[in-house]
Amino acid sequence: MDEHKKKKILCVGLVCLDIINVVDKYPEEDTDTRCLSQRWQRGGNASNSCTVLSLLGAPSAFMGSLSAGPVADFILEDFQKFHIDVSLVSEHAQCVLPASVVISNISTGSRTILHMNRNLPDVTKEDFSKVDLHQFKWIHWEGRNAEEQVKMIQQVAMYNSTLPPQQRITVSVEIEKTREPLYQLFPHGDVVFVSKDVARHFGFLTAEAALKGLYSRVKKGAVLICAWAEKGADALGPDGLIVHSDAFPPETLVDTLGAGDTFNAAVIYTLSNGGSLENALTFGCRVAGRKCGFHGYDSIGEKFTDNQVKN
Repeated sequence: MDEHKKKKILCVGLVCLDIINVVDKYPEEDTDTRCLSQRWQRGGNASNSCTVLSLLGAPSAFMGSLSAGPVADFILEDFQKFHIDVSLVSEHAQCVLPASVVISNISTGSRTILHMNRNLPDVTKEDFSKVDLHQFKWIHWEGRNAEEQVKMIQQVAMYNSTLPPQQRITVSVEIEKTREPLYQLFPHGDVVFVSKDVARHFGFLTAEAALKGLYSRVKKGAVLICAWAEKGADALGPDGLIVHSDAFPPETLVDTLGAGDTFNAAVIYTLSNGGSLENALTFGCRVAGRKCGFHGYDSIGEKFTDNQVKN
C-alpha cells in the first residue's frame, strides 16, 4: 500500500498563458485605464491543479498539448519550478499556444477571462495509450474533448481490472463548462466535480439540489462534488448522505483566479492520501479560500501542513 501512496497524480487537460491585469475597478468600455500590475502566469485548469498538488507535497504530472516557441519555453520553465513532471506533454510546432487575458479586480476579487484557443489540438486516446499507467495512483481529467477522454478512461478501467482494489488508479473528472458533449463524462469518474455553472444550467439553485438531481448520472459507488463559491461546497457519496463544508473566505478577497482548480486539487490530495470525504471537502474549501487572499499560488505550500489536512 505504501508504494501505491507514493505514486504520482496525473492531471490531463489544458495549459495556457494567462496575462493577468490587476485593476482597482473594472474598466468601462472604450476607455484607457492604467493597471495596478500586469504579469504572465501559467494557467489552464489541469495545469493549475498540478501546481497546487505540488505545493501541497504530492508528486504530480501534467498531460496536455503545447506549441513551440518562447511562450512554451516560459510555461515549461514554470512547470519545472514547481517540480511537475511534463514528460507526457505533446508538442505541436505549427500551432498557436492558447492564451487568456484576465482582468483581476481587487475591489471585488472578481476575475474576467477572455480566452483564445485557435488550433492547438487536445491530447487523444492514441497519445494516452502510450502512457505507463503503473506510475500513477490518481488521474484527473479536465472535461474538454470528452469523446476522446471517455476512451482514455476506458483504458484505465481495463488496466484497473487486472489489479487488486488497493492498487487501482482512481479516476476523477471535472465538468465545468455548460457544453452538452461534456455531460457524457458523468458516469466515468470515481469522483466527479460539477461546477456551479453546470448545476445552474440544469436548473438547480443550490449545491445540495444539484447533487440530488445529478447523482443518477454518475456510476454506482461514485462521489459527486459541487462547489458553490462563497456558499462552500457539498458532496454526495454512495451512502446517500450530503456532506457540506462552509467557505473560508480570506480577510480581503484579492484574486479568485484558479480558486476552483485549487479546490479540486486539495480535495484530490486529501482523498488520494486516504482522507475522508468530509475532511477532503473542508480542506478543499480552506485551501481555495486561502488562495483567494493573494495573487498566484506560491504561498499555498507554506500555509498548510499534513496535520491540518487530517484535522
